[in-house]
Amino acid sequence: MKPITFILFLILSIQTFAQKKLVPATQSEVTGISLPQGSQKDMRLIVVGAAKIILESESKKNSSVIKSPEVIYIPAVNATTFNKSFLENELKKQGWQLTNTDDESYFWLEKNGKFVVAYFKADKKQIDLYFSESDKGKSSEPQNNTINTNNTTYNEPQQTTITNTNTNQQQEVNNNTIVPEQPVSTSGFQFSTTNFDDGWTSTVQEDWVEVTKGSIKVLLHFPKEGTVFPADPAPLTNAAWNILVAPRYSNLTNYKTAYISTYNRPYLGMGYAKENSTGAQKFVVLFRQGESGWIEFVCPDKNSFIQEFKLDPETVQWDTDSDLMNPLFKMKVYNKFAIAASDFKGKWTSDFTGIQQLYYVYTGNYAGMNIHQSNEEFVFSGNTYKWKLLAINGMVGNTRYDHAESSGTFTVPNNWQLQCSKIEKGPKTYNAFWSCIKGARVLNLIDAQYPGSGIYTQYGLAK
Repeated sequence: MKPITFILFLILSIQTFAQKKLVPATQSEVTGISLPQGSQKDMRLIVVGAAKIILESESKKNSSVIKSPEVIYIPAVNATTFNKSFLENELKKQGWQLTNTDDESYFWLEKNGKFVVAYFKADKKQIDLYFSESDKGKSSEPQNNTINTNNTTYNEPQQTTITNTNTNQQQEVNNNTIVPEQPVSTSGFQFSTTNFDDGWTSTVQEDWVEVTKGSIKVLLHFPKEGTVFPADPAPLTNAAWNILVAPRYSNLTNYKTAYISTYNRPYLGMGYAKENSTGAQKFVVLFRQGESGWIEFVCPDKNSFIQEFKLDPETVQWDTDSDLMNPLFKMKVYNKFAIAASDFKGKWTSDFTGIQQLYYVYTGNYAGMNIHQSNEEFVFSGNTYKWKLLAINGMVGNTRYDHAESSGTFTVPNNWQLQCSKIEKGPKTYNAFWSCIKGARVLNLIDAQYPGSGIYTQYGLAK
């Protein structure tokens, strides 16, 4: 989890050091490009921290960790000449390869194994230019479009990149039941299997959650290095297939990829292959959209897939209705397991960061940045807990600090709720469940009385 030190220094005044840490700049240290006259580099901690939040909103899509960013301001008088096209040409002159993203303000750079996420925003006051190195992607991107599966290769034709837009498709699965006789697992959690009332059964495995119903098996793959990085649809899907799917199959035929041009665009890879563990022929589909993670569908044949998910994946094209992906996206909610009182040990923390770029409605002028950052933690011991919340809210440069603490006892009245004797002013009951990642679990909580948007807060075990 992210440290909370950023919250502490945000409350300090920076006016005394404003001029000292805003210095002239003639060249970007990260990329090597030359900058127009009058450009400045901003090294104020609160500004660099805010820029990092902006860049992380893009880097997190690829599970990337970024370094402290380089923050550059270019006078607005240069806007006609120093536009994004000019910037891209200057970066290419320095040997950088560019990959655009779904948001035109962000793009990725790569040179000699070095990856950089960039942000470019121009308004009437100035041009904001941020660069930050990323630790992801090195040796991740495939050098060609070849799919491998146990000495069988299939060369796929190149596909064209299409920019996308979309709506949230998250759904919930209700009325699920647990397996009460499930023994305590070696990971220290009591329940590792869930029987859902709609016929699906989820079981925790080493590298995925396995969801089964009848002859259909769905693998909710845990995040893995090299399966998410900035790339066109075909190379990205091919890389994920080679890492997640190919080692368990052979004799792949009729392999193809597809995508839909929409926000959080769906990525699909599919083909017919022999399952090595059983020797049976299977129709396999690999899918990812937004925050779904990579999901693998294993069916006896294509007709079984169509009957269950109401979609023929081999007919998907860039302009297919994205609502057809809803049954596939829905499968992510089956990463859901019951809680037990004995599960709650140690410190569990959750960090949240939100930003708003504000503009005047009538003039279009930049009106500043609103930031919200919070850190919440539970420390469980026996049947007791300590709870703490730290939060920063407000406009950058004029933020407000809030703090709250409580302690008490907790109970688990049923396998899907956690009850605390006091949170702030009184008792609180949470709807709760565990979801899984490789080697660990994530605690999901939401106020049972005021569920609001229905989005659970997620907590990870602090080391």
